[in-house]
Amino acid sequence: MRDYLAEVLVMLGPGGQSFADPEAWVRLEAELGTELPEDYKAIVDAYAPIRINEHLTLLHPATERFNLGKDIRDTCQAWAAVNWDPDRLGEDEDPRAVFGLKEVTFGTKDGLIPLSSTDLGEYIFMATLPDGTGHRICAVEHDGAWYEYRMSFAEWLYRYLIGEDVIGPNSSAFYPGPVLLDRLPMSPGDRTVRTYGPDRGM
Repeated sequence: MRDYLAEVLVMLGPGGQSFADPEAWVRLEAELGTELPEDYKAIVDAYAPIRINEHLTLLHPATERFNLGKDIRDTCQAWAAVNWDPDRLGEDEDPRAVFGLKEVTFGTKDGLIPLSSTDLGEYIFMATLPDGTGHRICAVEHDGAWYEYRMSFAEWLYRYLIGEDVIGPNSSAFYPGPVLLDRLPMSPGDRTVRTYGPDRGM
C-alpha cells in the first residue's frame, strides 16, 4: 500500500516539530467529539503554522497565533450561518446531496470538520465515510460547489502538490520546482520565514 504520508514528508522536507503537543490534540478532539486523522496530525505537527505554495494554510492547535482550534470554531460558525434551504441550492452546492448527509452540521462527529483553507476562498473539510470505517475529504470551491475525495488527507495533499484537481474541476494550483513553505509569524514583531522543500524533479 502506497505511503502518501511518507511521500508528502519527503516532498516538504524536514519539519521542525516546533509545536508538537499531544495534549493540544486531545483537547481539540474532545471539543469536536471525534479523533482527527493521524496523517493530518502528523503533517500539522511537523510544519504548522504554515502556508504552502502561497495558497494552502495549515494551522496548529498548540499555538496562540494561527490556532487551529479557534480557526475551526470560527469557520464552523460562519458556515453554519449559511442558508442551507435545499430549494435555493444547486445540487452541487448542497452537502447533503453531494455527501449523503442527513443534515448540514459543522464541527461535529457526524458533520463536516474544517482542516485547511486557501487564500482563494476554498475550504478543505473532513467527514466520516457513510459506513463509518474512515474519513473522506470534502472540498468546497469559492463558488460554493462541493466535491468528495475518498482518500486520506496525506493522499489529498500529495495530489494537491503535484497539481491535480482536488478542489473541483480546474482547481489545480501547481507550482513547479521545490514546494514553497512560508512559516507564519508567531508574534507581532516576527516576519514570515520563507523556505523551500527539496528538489522534486518537477
